[in-house]
Amino acid sequence: MPVKRKFGPRYKVPFRRRREGKTDYRARYRMLLSQRIRAVVRKSRRNIIIQFVKAELKGDKTLSTTRSLELRKFGWNFSGGNIPAAYLTGYLAGLKALKAGINEAILDIGPQRSTRGGRLYAALKGMIDAGLDIPYSENVLPSLNRIQGQHIASYAEKLMNEDIELYNKRFSRYIRDGLDPTNIVSVFMTVLSNIAKEFNVESPSFEEESEEGFEEE
Repeated sequence: MPVKRKFGPRYKVPFRRRREGKTDYRARYRMLLSQRIRAVVRKSRRNIIIQFVKAELKGDKTLSTTRSLELRKFGWNFSGGNIPAAYLTGYLAGLKALKAGINEAILDIGPQRSTRGGRLYAALKGMIDAGLDIPYSENVLPSLNRIQGQHIASYAEKLMNEDIELYNKRFSRYIRDGLDPTNIVSVFMTVLSNIAKEFNVESPSFEEESEEGFEEE
């Protein structure tokens, strides 16, 4: 039986970016009404991009852009798309924003899936720790252990001890590049310190805490 399509005199074709799932126009409209700078966070499998955007009559004006690829100059050679990289990118983006005179913003994740404890909120935590004033709820943030990559290190160590073949498969790129995933927490702290030194600020402290169960992205 043929599918009935919603065509007729009252049918209105959605905007192209809405059809493609790229823009939530209702959420965007509410943000524009607030007249506040938006911290736009976008993610892909291997990259995190953060832009601070100001709405103007002629269109959006990008004030600052930070990509996780920039972390390499601070010593980060692991994936640019995981939770630790998202936090570090957020921290770097926040410090760059402060240097540009941006002190507050509202988070804009667009139509992306909002996953509690996921990469989008790891990036948010980074911006907050940098000193930006961004409204948020504590229960969406990932635990400090996940931000540092402890879950990655623990998983790698487990596979090394129980299934070396699967370890070699899952972490093939790291092995090829001479990286030890069980050492990711130490590298994270070093990179965080390097970013703080670049902007002449004190690095955020990470105290021990119990691991919380968050949904994986």
